[in-house]
Amino acid sequence: MSAGDRVAFDLVDQPWLIARTLDGEPVELSLTEVFARAHDLAVLAGDVPTQVFASTRLLLAVLHDALRGPEDMDAWEELWTAPRLPIDTIADYLAEHRGRFDLFHPETPFLQVAGLRTAKDETTDLSRLIADVPNNAPFFSTRMGRPLVLSFAEAARWVVHCHAFDPSGIKSGAVGDPRVKGGRGYPIGTGWSGNLGAVLPEGRTLRETLLLNLMPYEHGLMQQRDPDQDVPAWRRPPAGPAEDMEGGRPPTGPLDLYTWQSRRVRLVHDDAHVTSVLICNGDRITPQNKNIFESHTAWRRSKAQEAKLRSGVVYMPKTHEPQRAVWRGLQSLLPGAAKPQSNEAAAYLTPDILEWVAEVRGVIGEAYPVRLRTIGMTYGSNNSVTDEVVDDALSMKAVLLGRGVAELPDMAVRCVQAAEKAAWAVGKLAERLADAAGCGKDELEGPRTRATESAYALLDPLFRAWLETLGADTVATDAETAWHDRARAGLLPLVRNLLAAAPAKALKGRVGNEKRFVNSPLAQGWFFGDLGKALHRTSEQEGEAGS
Repeated sequence: MSAGDRVAFDLVDQPWLIARTLDGEPVELSLTEVFARAHDLAVLAGDVPTQVFASTRLLLAVLHDALRGPEDMDAWEELWTAPRLPIDTIADYLAEHRGRFDLFHPETPFLQVAGLRTAKDETTDLSRLIADVPNNAPFFSTRMGRPLVLSFAEAARWVVHCHAFDPSGIKSGAVGDPRVKGGRGYPIGTGWSGNLGAVLPEGRTLRETLLLNLMPYEHGLMQQRDPDQDVPAWRRPPAGPAEDMEGGRPPTGPLDLYTWQSRRVRLVHDDAHVTSVLICNGDRITPQNKNIFESHTAWRRSKAQEAKLRSGVVYMPKTHEPQRAVWRGLQSLLPGAAKPQSNEAAAYLTPDILEWVAEVRGVIGEAYPVRLRTIGMTYGSNNSVTDEVVDDALSMKAVLLGRGVAELPDMAVRCVQAAEKAAWAVGKLAERLADAAGCGKDELEGPRTRATESAYALLDPLFRAWLETLGADTVATDAETAWHDRARAGLLPLVRNLLAAAPAKALKGRVGNEKRFVNSPLAQGWFFGDLGKALHRTSEQEGEAGS
């Protein structure tokens, strides 16, 4: 094939990003089309939720760099009030950097290294590129019975995802990388976004989502960036097989992190499909104290890291727990919620992107519906394999994110705490009933855990629906009472079932594992005492659960 006939896949003009229209229809669009149609699109989509986060950050890097800002609130407000994104400016920018957005460019393939090879010229099958998680099984099942290949569009999406979320572990050793030993690249950690408990505020359209995440350069952590060096990967010199700086270079700002090249990648194709891949170690990065540049995660203070590093205050990303609904961590997501009082540094930090949304609520409107989407990936076996993908969302009005309106967010946080205490009470009831029935101490955890999980399953849709009702005209005390009533009413059928299912010997009772007499009537009475403490504002009179 002559140079003029080489295979090209231009991401500027060729469709490769998945989005959903306002009618819910999936569409595949080019970079230019995504920006041009953002006002008519609901959200980005992807093969896995983590792909959405990685692709959104890629779009943000393009927007920031194309607009050279926005510089300040006035510039941002002008973008917000316009009906469409400034597509002419964006298109000119993409045209200027078109060569860096060609998936198979001979010198600068998109987010890859031209000529990347191992000493034995090996490549691997594409399962190394694709997130190997249980909820991604359909991606593989549609290809069962034939070799795994990817379309050029699919491969482009997975390359973006690889840099963001690739597991750690041993990689192929690239020729030219001095870190390689015995043909192997030894672990340097996951892709950058794999360290995060990602929080992505979403609006009513993709345009609004992008703007909600497009912080002006004068805001918050954006002020810490190096304005000359904080550029996306395609504005840096093409990467080689080695890391940019021996030992790892420090990030220069948010745009750098949005497109951080955690891996060195080369796709192999047969002119029609991508057939294999080479993935090697890229730029090493550590998560400690990157809160100066990273806006899409909450942060927790780590005294263990402080002791290990023998340094001052150290903040680590607050990652998501797959089995814990996002609303249970509400306090760390509300900028206006009261923080625990202490003479020490804060125990946790709210995502800076939510501090920004709180700041613009006067522009977007206090009743504006914000959807906080939480996305993340959990890893196992020393972070070398993917365990689960986390994807949850919580809808609320913008007023709840604001500072200076502490009564409302503080009340919402108290209601989370009340729900947790109520779920604990249900679990404790199940434990006491099992104890009364003769179960040994090591047999109590199962009934307690199952009942607690059932309680949370009942409370989950109730809390989400209740939270959406909170607005600027909400009377906090009335809303709190309403939640306590909803929670109690939601849990009582479960309580009745637990009591009805208790065996007859639980009614007779015994001296249980807590060294006191317990039977089902006593367990029921203790439960209502616990529930009354948890949901103390309920307007309902406590009655017999079995009546």
